[in-house]
Amino acid sequence: MKVISQRELRTNCAAVMDAVEAGETYHVTRNGVEVAEVRPLPRRRRLTAEELVERHRAVPSSTTTGRTAWI
Repeated sequence: MKVISQRELRTNCAAVMDAVEAGETYHVTRNGVEVAEVRPLPRRRRLTAEELVERHRAVPSSTTTGRTAWI
């Protein structure tokens, strides 16, 4: 985790975003006080076709639950 000022973030925004994309986390300060955290979002794993089929099979159909399906 790195600490940078608001001014450094503004000046080096592209470089900071590249570092965040690579996994780095930053705390941003304003007047010496930490006010924000910039960090990468968690990556979601893509499902394979087989996993999607299995998930679809696990979902109850509207005819088996007795509920009306909304179209």
